[in-house]
Amino acid sequence: MERRSIVLGRVTGLYGVQGWVKVFSETRPREEIVRYNPVLLGHAGQWRETRVVGGKAHGKGVVMKFQGCEDRDAAAALMGQEIAVWREQLARLPKGEYYWADLVGLEVVTTGGESLGVVDSLFETGANDVIVVKGDRERLIPYVRGEFVRDVDLEAGTLTVDWDPEF
Repeated sequence: MERRSIVLGRVTGLYGVQGWVKVFSETRPREEIVRYNPVLLGHAGQWRETRVVGGKAHGKGVVMKFQGCEDRDAAAALMGQEIAVWREQLARLPKGEYYWADLVGLEVVTTGGESLGVVDSLFETGANDVIVVKGDRERLIPYVRGEFVRDVDLEAGTLTVDWDPEF
């Protein structure tokens, strides 16, 4: 089985002169990204494995230091790179809970069996998460279990929704 990487954040800036970088983290809480070791740095599936040697929450983001990144020039070379981990490094979730990355790519079908497309992405609104479904057109469906999201079947690759296909 091919190992699957999951992007958790990206390098967005420089912090100081000793090789630290500013990071946008998609983990909750945001500083959770610093606990993963090793991590993958890169983009578009071109990864290199490295170790996190330091990190902490800083303002609205996180600052991190990677092994071998000892000065500002080395840190600058990391600008824009994504930070990922191997899927098996993520904590196991309770039954019925899913990582967003596991939902992306699932076929979205209505309770009536009509395909609406596939999960392209998800985003937070504050009230609830929203599924972005790409098919014959783009649909935004609230990720509300029981009301709109009726079933997630990772093995079958489907997410069943109670949703009017015309909406």
